Amino acid sequence: MAHVHRNRKQLLTRVRRIGGQVAALEQALNTPEGEAGDCADVLVQVAAVRGAAHSLLMELLHEHLQEHVVGAEDPAQRAAEAEVLVELLRRYGK
Repeated sequence: MAHVHRNRKQLLTRVRRIGGQVAALEQALNTPEGEAGDCADVLVQVAAVRGAAHSLLMELLHEHLQEHVVGAEDPAQRAAEAEVLVELLRRYGK
């Protein structure tokens, strides 16, 4: 987890951005029907949230690979960390 702590500021910036996007989405969904914008705007907001979350995931995956898989000297540890990633990708693909 050292890589998470090392890049904490950047990761928290991404998380806060996602939070702002989710808040905007919630506000759009709470807007009364007569005042609401186009439903396409809501779809764009949902896509933006998904894209931001995906970018965060990719950044964390990259850091994990570098630190725990590529950087691991012990082949058993490398294999175990690779299995962690495979399981994560299985869950993500559902």
